[in-house]
Amino acid sequence: MNLTGKIALITAGAGGIGLKIAERFAEYGAQLCLCDISPNALADARKQFPDALVVQADISDSGQVHRLFGEFSSRFERLDVLVNNAGISGPTRPVEDITDDEWAATLNVNLSGMFYMVRAAIPLLRSAEGGCIINMSSVAGRMGMPLRLPYSVSKFAIRGLTETLAIELGEIGVRVNSILPGLVDGPRGQRVIAEQATASGMSAEEYTRMFLHNISMHTMVQMQEIADMAAFLASDLAPHVSGQSIGVCGNFESYRAPLVMDH
Repeated sequence: MNLTGKIALITAGAGGIGLKIAERFAEYGAQLCLCDISPNALADARKQFPDALVVQADISDSGQVHRLFGEFSSRFERLDVLVNNAGISGPTRPVEDITDDEWAATLNVNLSGMFYMVRAAIPLLRSAEGGCIINMSSVAGRMGMPLRLPYSVSKFAIRGLTETLAIELGEIGVRVNSILPGLVDGPRGQRVIAEQATASGMSAEEYTRMFLHNISMHTMVQMQEIADMAAFLASDLAPHVSGQSIGVCGNFESYRAPLVMDH
């Protein structure tokens, strides 16, 4: 695996899965631009990646995305890899209890923000005469997730965005794929488990066991596994992988768990 010479922009790149992707890309030789909304995470990222361009930006705001790419273009002449990793989990509650603001906020970050990033990135990808876009979807965008409607809808939409962009950008040599993480053993995954357990009247331990029952491999996914898949898709080892939605989930089968769990 070799990303030497490639220039990568990673959204939400200063924490969680985004940080793991940044670490892996740096290990394989890529030059980095990391954007994030968290000042504290960005301060740590500047220390960890002293040669990277680190920019604070809220990608749900098209004006801030424009500013981000202005700073990017002042440092780099082209873009080889865009990793659209930024996203929020949204509310965990029944459909009828979801507010207008919660719906809008989730779609604005998870979908509109991704569109703003892609729109701004395309001229730079053209300059590179190729490259790739990696969009972070979810298994919730393949099979739905109860009590998580805004999040799940946004992740389904990302798959549609991915497939359409792959068709439109293929003629200029740009590959577009999405990664569908499963139950990730990280801060967000643990928080979602806790929220869904509470909403279901179960303990986090009970809900986790039920969740894992529906995964063929009965295990959580590590954040590093998502980073490894992103590195593969960004590399020259995947020259004709495009328009694909690739699960890293241990084969998530169904949310219809049995009422009586195995002990």
